[in-house]
Amino acid sequence: MTRRYPDPAAPGERVALFPGSFNPFTIGHLDILERGLAIFDRVIIVVGCNRNKPSADAENALEAIRRLTAGIPRADAMIWDGLTADAAKLTGARFLLRGARSAADFEYERNMADVNAMISPGLETVILPARPSLAPLSSSMVRELSSFGYDVTQFLPSEKTSD
Repeated sequence: MTRRYPDPAAPGERVALFPGSFNPFTIGHLDILERGLAIFDRVIIVVGCNRNKPSADAENALEAIRRLTAGIPRADAMIWDGLTADAAKLTGARFLLRGARSAADFEYERNMADVNAMISPGLETVILPARPSLAPLSSSMVRELSSFGYDVTQFLPSEKTSD
């Protein structure tokens, strides 16, 4: 499989990586992306390959994200199977964009931010709190509901969202 990576950051361009498994990409993820685009010049969604899951999961997530974001200027997406800090070096991103739904999420993200800053000095993490209406929403919750036959379309962005 040939991977396409976004163009590296131009000098002075504020590029953020938005990493996750995005299985599936929810309206909560879309909200963080849109809010991130108000802060950064460009946001690259990084679909992480989980070594314990088939790579087809990441490929499917990437294709869905590319369809959903096709009409969103300054948004791009890629698959990465290594450390996020290394993806930042490859793309020239100086920021990581993360969302936090709860205090527990925030603590986890803060710890990850500290480690990323230690292994990649100058890499800053921006953590946006989830909007209260979206805080209960997670990809795993959407997968669980779907596995029981529940219609989860209200939790997923439509391709019309990016028009």
